[in-house]
Amino acid sequence: MRVLLVGSGAREHALAWKLTRDDPSLDVIAAPGNPGIAQLARCRPVSATDLPAMLALARAERPDLTVIGPEAPLAAGLADVLRAESLPVFGPSAAAAVIESSKAYAKALLVRAGVPTARAEVHSSAEGAFRAARAFGAPVVIKASGLAAGKGAVVCETIAEADTAIEAMLVSRALGDAGSEVLVEEFMEGEELSIFGITDGTDVIPMLPIQDHKRLLEADRGPNTGGMGAYAPVSVASAALTDEVVARIFRPTLEAMRGDGRRFTGLLYAGIMLTGEGPRVVEFNCRFGDPETQAILPLLESNLLAVLHAVARGDSVAGQSLVWRPDAAVTTVVAASGYPDAPRRGDAIEIDEAPDSLHFFHAGTAETATGELVTAGGRVLAVTAVARTIEAAQASSAAGAGGVHFAGRQFRRDIGWREIARGRTHGKPGGAGRAVASETARPVPGMGAPTDGAPPPR
Repeated sequence: MRVLLVGSGAREHALAWKLTRDDPSLDVIAAPGNPGIAQLARCRPVSATDLPAMLALARAERPDLTVIGPEAPLAAGLADVLRAESLPVFGPSAAAAVIESSKAYAKALLVRAGVPTARAEVHSSAEGAFRAARAFGAPVVIKASGLAAGKGAVVCETIAEADTAIEAMLVSRALGDAGSEVLVEEFMEGEELSIFGITDGTDVIPMLPIQDHKRLLEADRGPNTGGMGAYAPVSVASAALTDEVVARIFRPTLEAMRGDGRRFTGLLYAGIMLTGEGPRVVEFNCRFGDPETQAILPLLESNLLAVLHAVARGDSVAGQSLVWRPDAAVTTVVAASGYPDAPRRGDAIEIDEAPDSLHFFHAGTAETATGELVTAGGRVLAVTAVARTIEAAQASSAAGAGGVHFAGRQFRRDIGWREIARGRTHGKPGGAGRAVASETARPVPGMGAPTDGAPPPR
């Protein structure tokens, strides 16, 4: 069987790792791939958003399955181009990917479908957004409608901070076209988690709930990033909660999209806030998350390749479920000097010997003409550890990240601290406990600030 894997990040490396474990004879072509993926696949230097070149590659290779990792080629219509060639593709059409590429569309869809979410207004003028922020009152969320690499949401403690965020997006165009339209949104109190749903457009197979960490620095400080780490499982996410999310969020959303003529097939990523009124949608993504994918795939015992291929062929997933290891996983991202604002490239990378239980998923790496591994992006490597407890997984992942050496490296040693704090509160690792503030729940100052929770106990 031949698979075309589109993308070049740690998410795609994790997918390549899992798919080749599911079928060791698999022939994987990665475009463009990276040095880590090259250990598992034939890499081709084709940009994920170069649709004509990607089509030419697909025509030459005739893959049995194409898996599209990033959101940009999905929004650009790569899945449509390949399906027009009668090639099976795992990933939504451009019409369906709008659920991520337009937060304004997604919000209107959710309201129309009766899916629980925050109240919001959409504005393309600063004056209107300023008025809306005052009508909502602080704290308030200012969110770019377009694709902003996970950095488009700002929780503002004061109206002055909301004004700063609105001006940055709509006037200064700090996020480019992604911020040409903004949502002024109700602030939701609670704990946030992510749930991936593999869907045929009607039925959904939920994956293991995950939590990620957006802030650059330990104790949830510093600027917002695309994600500095993630962990699973999350003890507040019970089986009953997952069932509720499928029934109240996934199914009505998919039904509404079918009604719009935007049938969604592939991976629907729901960011969920656990509020006092129940789970509410923060936002949707149209693909596997990063770094969440690197955390959950090493826990997945089921054959992912078979499920993705079934969806790509148009088969139903009704009645199917996934089997997970009864362990914990922690992923720690090692980032480049200057990340997230101005990541430096070209720094030589050395990685210490590590146990086989650690996974080093490449993200922003490249090889020089002499074969030297160097930094080539903001998030350089994602180090995933699997262990019996969250404490052991955190310690092992942090130790593995510490064994990655290059000038100015940055990483956090506290990924998963909320789960550990819950366990301490109840006298056992990973025990269920009270909800704590989430990565996107607590107001923080400034345009560049993300929405992290309270710092971990010292």
